[in-house]
Amino acid sequence: MPDSANVNQFDAILLNGDDNVAVATRPLPAGAQVTAAGGQCGGETAVTITSPIGRGHKIALRQIAAGEPVIKYGQPIGLATTNIALGDHVHSHNLAVGKLAADFAPASAIPDPPEPITDRTFDGYLRPGGKAGTRNYVAVISTVNCSASVSRYIVDRFDRSELAKYPNVDGLLALTHGTGCGIQFGGQVHEVLNRTLGGMARHANIGAFLLVGLGCEQGTMGYLVDQQRLVQIDGFASADGGPPILSMQDCGGTLATVEAGIKKLAELLPRANDVRRQPLPLSKLIVGNECGGSDGFSGITANPAVGIASDMIVAAGGTSIIAETPELFGAEQLLTRRARTPEVAQTLLDRLAWWQQYTGFFGAELDNNPSSGNKEGGLTTIYEKSLGAVAKAGSTALEAVYQYAEPVTTSGLVVMDTPGYDPVSVTGMVAGGANVVVFTTGRGSCFGCKPTPSIKVATNTPMYERMRDDMDINAGEVLSGHPLVEVGREIFEQIIAVASGRQTRSEVHGIGDEEFVPWQPGPTL
Repeated sequence: MPDSANVNQFDAILLNGDDNVAVATRPLPAGAQVTAAGGQCGGETAVTITSPIGRGHKIALRQIAAGEPVIKYGQPIGLATTNIALGDHVHSHNLAVGKLAADFAPASAIPDPPEPITDRTFDGYLRPGGKAGTRNYVAVISTVNCSASVSRYIVDRFDRSELAKYPNVDGLLALTHGTGCGIQFGGQVHEVLNRTLGGMARHANIGAFLLVGLGCEQGTMGYLVDQQRLVQIDGFASADGGPPILSMQDCGGTLATVEAGIKKLAELLPRANDVRRQPLPLSKLIVGNECGGSDGFSGITANPAVGIASDMIVAAGGTSIIAETPELFGAEQLLTRRARTPEVAQTLLDRLAWWQQYTGFFGAELDNNPSSGNKEGGLTTIYEKSLGAVAKAGSTALEAVYQYAEPVTTSGLVVMDTPGYDPVSVTGMVAGGANVVVFTTGRGSCFGCKPTPSIKVATNTPMYERMRDDMDINAGEVLSGHPLVEVGREIFEQIIAVASGRQTRSEVHGIGDEEFVPWQPGPTL
């Protein structure tokens, strides 16, 4: 991938000397004489374009026979479905996933630990039990969709002038969702929902919370409180020793519950306000990494830059999470080889096998993952998308694999099993404890996820300029010769600043109230 070399002088980027395709840096017309260079190859390849090729799309650098692997990042991204000539556009019309063999070699290439970073801190909120918050919200958490409107009414109808009395509180937040009933009691969907709701209630960015239910739902309030041990959370107990709870049926309906909820918030706000930011070690940072609206530059600029920042977080003793398991398919061998143990590697492989079975049950395939926007931006197969996505993992050892919304307790690089859909994936990482999110985008995703700030990193400069009100960092500068390592360091510094209170663009716009979307991996009954 490009680093310090000025690749802007070239029309296309060659990422690896073994590649038989390059990536166009600008729209290329048919008949254009172009040069591909950069990356690890150290040389240049001249080619004549046979048909128009868009920015971020692939150019064949030599003849590729039907059935032959197409190589990008030094890895196969699929098989040619027809003979491809030198200078041809390589995309969905002549490239498909095919069946490829991978050597997973579990725990065969465990990297040495990075040089420790010991002299940096951030200003955060130290919570009981030692967790660290980067924000301080008061949340109204709906346990079932039937109480979603009431939960939002409680927040919306609270007298906002009262919040001025509590300068250490970032705001009120209604966490609502579309499930909580029509599920098997104690089944997979119920357990995933409970982990998610419990993780949000316990989250270090939540200074106080109120649970609101209907009263007859399958996802019972009592089971949630007991299973997630919410009664043991310091500072949130009500008079009976449990967390603040409201049942609409017990309160007497909508209006009575809203009135009771507003009174509860008035009681919770002083408790949540009784906290101050203080210097904390970076080891208390848990960074969730996501890519959404990806394009052909995601794996060249933003994602590898995030990988550099990830390595620095790990070097400081913190935790870096990558997720979106379906978007690791075809690149999992790059993680299994550096898994800390064969067992960690096998856990990841087991999750990928589960996803193939799960999607197959519904008549879907993992290669359906690249969206129409992804493909318009130059991505063709899930292998290609995954190889670019896994760059967010940097170069450190893989320490653990977690279930969706499972509390993340391991330092270092970890995987969380989530779907690729951004709101669902980020919800799982935040419920697992992520107190900062870094979100890369090539097409232009306008994402936020309260209570955790989301730093958005653009993969290319034209999109960054067009949508700069939503972007925090422009990694597209790499395509103009800005060193990749410097962009990675910029992301690292931005993580520290945001963790210390600097608002992200999505926070400035108030985005993040609607992006709480728990995963529902099963039937609705």
